[in-house]
Amino acid sequence: MKENGYHYMESGLRNIWLASGYEFVETRYGRGIAIHDVPGLHALIGRILAKKSRLTGAELRFLRKEMGLSQRALGELLGASDQAVAKWEKTSRVPKTADRMTRLIYLEHMDGNAPIRATIERINDTDNAVQERIVAEESATGWKIAA
Repeated sequence: MKENGYHYMESGLRNIWLASGYEFVETRYGRGIAIHDVPGLHALIGRILAKKSRLTGAELRFLRKEMGLSQRALGELLGASDQAVAKWEKTSRVPKTADRMTRLIYLEHMDGNAPIRATIERINDTDNAVQERIVAEESATGWKIAA
């Protein structure tokens, strides 16, 4: 409802309401919503979250996704496993050091810190790289890489 604002659940966060910057539109599938300047909105939300005293699991996930990081990649930056990051996001029990480092990395990333951006880009490239297929075959003398 426009008069009460729009509850922006698409962010993955339950506490975001928009007072403006959106409009209801009719599509061939029915009524929908168009949100203006989603990147700008997400940058604002991210900066607000990064300045909080503690992050919830959903907020950690929001910041991670805004940086384009997988759980594995964020874990690599923080010295943790992807399973640990998944657990933090699910249970909202984010260790204090991981919480602080994620907020710091996010702010530096948004402010254009070149080394942070390069590190994130390198990790994302590694995550997105297609795994080369290795084919092994057994021979009379043992295992070898197939031609």
